Amino acid sequence: MNVLELLSMAMRTVMSKPMRTLLTMLGVIIGVASVVTLVAIGQGTTAKIEEQYESMGTNLLIVNLLGNGRATQLEYDKLMELELLPEIESVAPTVGKNGANVKYDRTTETFNVTGTNDRFFSLMKLELDAGRFLVPADNEFRNPVAVIGSEAAETLFGSADPVGQDVHIDGVVFTIVGKLKAKGSNIGGTSVDNTIVTPLETVRRTFKLGQIRTTYVEAPDVERLTEAQTAMTQFLTAQFKSGSGFRVTNQDELLNASKEASSSLTNQLISVALISLLVGGIGIMNIMLVTVSERTREIGIRKSIGGQRRHILMQFLTEATVISGLGGLIGLLLGIAAALGWPLLNPDQPTKLSLTFGLYAFLFSVLVGILFGFYPANKASRLKPIDALRFD
Repeated sequence: MNVLELLSMAMRTVMSKPMRTLLTMLGVIIGVASVVTLVAIGQGTTAKIEEQYESMGTNLLIVNLLGNGRATQLEYDKLMELELLPEIESVAPTVGKNGANVKYDRTTETFNVTGTNDRFFSLMKLELDAGRFLVPADNEFRNPVAVIGSEAAETLFGSADPVGQDVHIDGVVFTIVGKLKAKGSNIGGTSVDNTIVTPLETVRRTFKLGQIRTTYVEAPDVERLTEAQTAMTQFLTAQFKSGSGFRVTNQDELLNASKEASSSLTNQLISVALISLLVGGIGIMNIMLVTVSERTREIGIRKSIGGQRRHILMQFLTEATVISGLGGLIGLLLGIAAALGWPLLNPDQPTKLSLTFGLYAFLFSVLVGILFGFYPANKASRLKPIDALRFD
């Protein structure tokens, strides 16, 4: 009996009871579709993280202060002196005011306010849609000016030009001098699109925000990033007489941490999906045992007219494999459809199809059919002809 005959017989048997076959394949279908979809979402998330990383530049350092009190304070002037070092291109200290009430005309919304300097624009790879960004004089003279993000501008002003308009930030009047183009979220999940950027010294004194907690530092190029990180670490260690009150992070570290977190979550979800495949395999074993019981007399007749044990074994094993293989194929197609359709339902979550993982999932479903179909097939092949013929 050749392979084509085995497949032909298996297909006829499987399709003779389509509803039972479909229900048997359900676990395999769900498992394969889930694996394909989850891998596509995971790889899409990774690609988005890498895109955000590239958009902020690969030569960026982020300095965060961890302690409190005067022993862990940084002055703006001392931070700006770091630009004299050859390892450092530019420095943008920041202070933040989260959840500030911003009012224009009769509209009041809550936005984050970031105080910084003119270097922030080029360091964060921002682009202007209208007006100008902050200039050194704004910090020097503590000008009450602000640059508004695209989402914040749309919320407060709609389609109108915000440049030149006055807004009230927690009751203090600021004049909008510029509007930023849409940027999207960075690796940390924050976004300048719904942020209002003001001069650091203005917002510090106006809202009594205190010390500088976060500073962005840019190296001349990616090759000198390690040198810049070393220089910053040495400066902060000397400043605080300790190496534990701060954290200096480069973009590679942020990227790797984000990718590892995304990969870990995706792997856990895939593990759950694979359990569906195993449950589907148990369903295949169960239905094949029922099939052996239903066809006991058929097995006895075939053996009595010269059918060999290996033929019976291969016949039932092929049927189990066909069931799991068809389920895997249907699951693969459904997974691809779900991966392609997911961004339409959730535009913020891109997907990236992986045919390699899809092939692996399909082959795994076939393997499940072989493994879980072997016991019923072996049981059928071991039936004695006389006992099978007597079966009622």
